[in-house]
Amino acid sequence: MEKTNNKHPKGLPYLFFTEMWERFGYYLILGIFVLYMIDPKDTGGLGFLDKTADDIFGTFIALTYLTPFLGGFLADRVLGYVKAIYIGGVLMAAGYIGVGLFQEMPLFYASLGLVILGNGFFKPSISTLLGNLYSEEPYKANKDAGYNIFYMGINIGALVCNFVAAYMRNKYGWGPAFITAGVGMLVGLVIFSVGMKHIRSANILKPAQEGDTKLSTVLLKVFVPAIVAGLIGWIIPGNIFGSDSTDAFIFACIPVVFFYVNLYIRANAEDKRPIGALLAIFAVSLMFWAVFKQNGTALTRWANYYTDRTAPAVLEKPLETLYLVEEKSYESKEVPIYDDQYRAEKNEAGETVKQEGKDIYFRNVTPERKAELEADPTKPVYLFNTELFQSVNPFWVIALTPVVVGFFMMLRRRGKEPSTPSKIVLGLFISALSCLVMVGAVWAGGNGLEKVSSWWLIAAYGVITVGELCLSPMGLSLVSKLSPPRLTALMMGGFFLSTSIGNKLSGVLASLWYGYEDKANFFWVNFGLLLLATGLGLSILKGLNKVMKEKGVQ
Repeated sequence: MEKTNNKHPKGLPYLFFTEMWERFGYYLILGIFVLYMIDPKDTGGLGFLDKTADDIFGTFIALTYLTPFLGGFLADRVLGYVKAIYIGGVLMAAGYIGVGLFQEMPLFYASLGLVILGNGFFKPSISTLLGNLYSEEPYKANKDAGYNIFYMGINIGALVCNFVAAYMRNKYGWGPAFITAGVGMLVGLVIFSVGMKHIRSANILKPAQEGDTKLSTVLLKVFVPAIVAGLIGWIIPGNIFGSDSTDAFIFACIPVVFFYVNLYIRANAEDKRPIGALLAIFAVSLMFWAVFKQNGTALTRWANYYTDRTAPAVLEKPLETLYLVEEKSYESKEVPIYDDQYRAEKNEAGETVKQEGKDIYFRNVTPERKAELEADPTKPVYLFNTELFQSVNPFWVIALTPVVVGFFMMLRRRGKEPSTPSKIVLGLFISALSCLVMVGAVWAGGNGLEKVSSWWLIAAYGVITVGELCLSPMGLSLVSKLSPPRLTALMMGGFFLSTSIGNKLSGVLASLWYGYEDKANFFWVNFGLLLLATGLGLSILKGLNKVMKEKGVQ
């Protein structure tokens, strides 16, 4: 480790920009993935049914949070972190480019598989490298600040990518938009290579110690049974949980969950309570992810059809030339036929059935807006792209992180800072309130009769982001504080497992959207799930705080 007078190691900016570009690619694909899948084949999309698209989206984001468990083990014990980052980055870049190039289903799914595998190698490795950079003086005391800076890189990438996606897909099409994600990943690897002399010293593999969980144990007792169970879930006749992919995922999770439960049962007296506390937190946290990750499905659908996306007059020209702008005429023309749930009618080939009419965007404009349009039906309408709303959450993360951190620091100075488990439970409750904002949005629009202001969606994202900042970083912190040292990697894998299951459930919940005539009920159900999680968290909070006290941490 080079000696320097700076508070942060010289490798930090290189890891910052490497991660920024990696997240640029990942969140770019998430922002347009569902829109691409439901877009008709005759306009460049895949022509999937909306429910199918939600299911695939949920499965994809679930698996990207499951593979870091195994990828982290391989990086720890076999590959090293630098090599794992290169492998993961190249796999992800190839996957993004493949999604952009191939619409044939085997190649499309294979490309998604490359992204899933690549993320498994990349995500845990770059975070570990960062921690290792701060393992020695004079940087050790600034590790938390280093991770906060690193987290900003993640959100800058997530903020910027949707503007680039909007421009690329409107000017060049879906394929080039996805390929841009791959190019971004390759740019990240170039930056990583340039900074290698400042990073290489942190590529330290942990020596094997007695009591360490063996890689063979994880493979034979967790992943092999999970793969076998997943295949059984896929091939059984019919569907139990709504689709083959959902059946396969739920079945695959059974042996993994059993492994963690058995870990708790067989733990010694010293480890049993901390492991039990972590498993309880994992259980309530997955409900948060089940709601939060609907930003790519249900909330994207809300932005697309129920939100007024008209650009202000002062921004029309800049948007037209710089970003994705859909120019629509209010005159009748050949347009897809949509049902009352905004689902395009498609034939067996995935092509839409069309008729003479007005674009679907104009179905539920307000009477005032309709009169304005009819006064000059040939005037083009410029819209903010749907995927731009995916940048609202990272914007709020960047804006609110100093506020949330400052608030808890103020409480700490007064001796009133809540414990880590208390922050997690608070995060669940605040997240539940975001669902009430969307209930208000439904009521304001008369259950879809009129489009509502984009401020409803922006406000909902703002509220759930506060919940995210209370819960997500605290969950990782809790794992590091409570895990028995020899089981830290396993318990971190458990945290990612709960995130993975929650991500999958987000797709399942989003696919139920069309079953609710009153869309407020959809958000009431999400509110109920998070309120239930809050209640469960409160019921175990006393025990969790007691375990924290026993471990001598806060």
